[in-house]
Amino acid sequence: MRSRFFLVSFSVLYVISSAIHAQEQPLPKNKAGSSSKARPVKSVVASSQEAPTVITADSVEAKQGQILEATGNAVLRKDDQMIRADHLLFLQESNELFADGSVRLEKSDAAVTGPSLKLDLNKSTGEMAQPSFTLTDAKVRGNAETLHIEGKQQFTFDKASYTSCPAGNDDWLLKMSELNLDRNTQIGTAYNARIEFMGVPILYTPWMNFPLNDRRRSGLLGPTLGSTNKGGRELTVPFYWNIASNYDATISPRFIQNRGVLLDNEFRYLGSSYAGKIDYGELQGDKVALRNRSHSTLLHTQDFGAGFSGMVNLNEASDDAYFRDLSSIPSIATQKHLLQEGVVTYGGGGWWNASVRAQSFQTLQDPDAIVPLPYRRLPQVNLGAQRVMGRVNATLNTEFVNFNHPTNVNGSRAVLYPNITYLLVNDPAYYITPKLGMHISQYSLTENNPNPVSVYNRSVPIFSINSGMVLEREFTAYDSEYAQTLEPRIFYVHIPHVDQDALPNFDSAPAVFSFMQMFTENRFVGNDRIGDADQVTMALTSRLLDADNGNEMLRVVIGERFSSQKPRVILGVPTATNNASDVLMSVAGRMSNTLTLDSLMQYNPNESRTEMFAAVASYRPEVGKVLNLGYRYTFSADPDPTKTLKQIDFSAQWPFLGRWHTVTQMQYSLQEARTVQAMAGLEYYQDCWAIRFGAKQFATTLRETSTTVFIQLELNELIRVGDDTLSSMRQSVPGYTKLN
Repeated sequence: MRSRFFLVSFSVLYVISSAIHAQEQPLPKNKAGSSSKARPVKSVVASSQEAPTVITADSVEAKQGQILEATGNAVLRKDDQMIRADHLLFLQESNELFADGSVRLEKSDAAVTGPSLKLDLNKSTGEMAQPSFTLTDAKVRGNAETLHIEGKQQFTFDKASYTSCPAGNDDWLLKMSELNLDRNTQIGTAYNARIEFMGVPILYTPWMNFPLNDRRRSGLLGPTLGSTNKGGRELTVPFYWNIASNYDATISPRFIQNRGVLLDNEFRYLGSSYAGKIDYGELQGDKVALRNRSHSTLLHTQDFGAGFSGMVNLNEASDDAYFRDLSSIPSIATQKHLLQEGVVTYGGGGWWNASVRAQSFQTLQDPDAIVPLPYRRLPQVNLGAQRVMGRVNATLNTEFVNFNHPTNVNGSRAVLYPNITYLLVNDPAYYITPKLGMHISQYSLTENNPNPVSVYNRSVPIFSINSGMVLEREFTAYDSEYAQTLEPRIFYVHIPHVDQDALPNFDSAPAVFSFMQMFTENRFVGNDRIGDADQVTMALTSRLLDADNGNEMLRVVIGERFSSQKPRVILGVPTATNNASDVLMSVAGRMSNTLTLDSLMQYNPNESRTEMFAAVASYRPEVGKVLNLGYRYTFSADPDPTKTLKQIDFSAQWPFLGRWHTVTQMQYSLQEARTVQAMAGLEYYQDCWAIRFGAKQFATTLRETSTTVFIQLELNELIRVGDDTLSSMRQSVPGYTKLN
């Protein structure tokens, strides 16, 4: 609301002040030195060292030293602004200007009109009756009872109002009994300001001020209304505090019917070498949980100079259920681990870097689904270097981590991984790149070590060759030019077996099988396990491209990995003993101008079953119309049938009736026969406003769900009142379009 006030008031003010500065010059005398007689002329030009002032009209009459009168289509021009009127009267002695009859002060992006105008060009004072203004860029119009010009920098509107609605439509209006604009302080002040929607006042403030430039200004923001099944009806009234040019705060008291008042506070700061924010929320005496509850966040980044930088990210909640009970955003309400870390990094001349990190977590437990506590890294030190020498790329990665855990084995791990890559063949159409490295690790175990040995050393050589080709052909089909590519790729890895059963597992796990993972050396993520391998990965990609613009119309990828030996290094579920891996296949592209498809399938030929399948189709015939339909399946060997994922995802934005649109989203688990997440809403659009309402529901635990009812009224170019429905719809429906 403050920024829109600025657009209206500053533009109107600029037009008026420009007109005040359009000073007239004395009329020229005749050769005898006497004044000219009153006679009709078409134009008068007053020139000086400044830009000339030009007056044109159907008729201009001048009397020496007294009056200049322009009648019929009278126009005064100076620089890029002008004054239009049916009749202009300029008094040279007093330097006063009178205009009447369809008066218009006009600039390129704004205009003020009224029946009459009086300006004292010496004192820069004047008055316009019944002014109306229009801002073409902002699509805003308004009017007032009287405009008082009280100096070159002071302006007052009596009983002013404005709206972004088109002419003849006053669905909403912002009305003020008085509006003062001060260009000296660049501040505007409004008294008795209220917003009327459909003739009904919905918001009121007795006084408010706002900047006339790009400066931020303290004040109330749009209130948020809503309702949840856990808290009941809610009202949030944020207050923005512009502390300084590089400091600000937002204080948001949130009134929750069943729980009490939650005070959310956000403080942001910005310096030449640092930036950050502090969030703190506190609910004193939760009437449901019967305790005080709070959360806090500190995020700070710092540039120390000389290549050094740092970051601190600290998050904490008073209890496990804080976000499940008090947040209506699924990604926040369902989070399990709150990060707590600090990092210092150094970049050494572009070819080497180092970092030191301390990392811990607060784990938010669900009593029905306990998750293991992650290790704390206290500290983690990394050093990396890379040098390119012709066709040779030499890389060094080192790491030292001290792992800490309350119940699992504690200890430290040091890793050294030097490797060399050589560009044996490097051509745009084909490439062959061998790589050789040695992965060296040392473990020193301390507390909770069940074995008598406390120090372990491991050295694993790693050799790989990455190669591929890109073939292309052009052809014509249905009077259109296309290009098709054929891109075979072969990746070979050899890693001898090294017994690692006695080593602890601090942070490693089997990598998710994917196209990216198929072309990596290690089948595990993390450094605790280096998988033995003697395998070849083969993949084939084909693309169909529009020859005119290069757009990808269709992409088909298929790949499989073949091993000459049975993998012996395992972690968790034993690796399949077959020589051939699962087959991955992906089909994606634009089936037509309105339909796109993206799919991925993982098929196990040894067991003759599909391990994973995911497909998403999107239909977008025009703006405001989108249908998304997806299906996800992941097989699980667990006897519990609910561990196998079968889920349907559907979302849409579609016209319903007239200006009404439906916005829906649903994630439904076929295996559990329950809705994981859903949203249903309606939107109504007009030229200058929109209203959105509906409900959303999502699972916060295995047994609990959160339901939120929302409503939002948006007045174009002014304010949004209600829940942040627009963000929810954008996140829930890919391709969602804001129509007003």
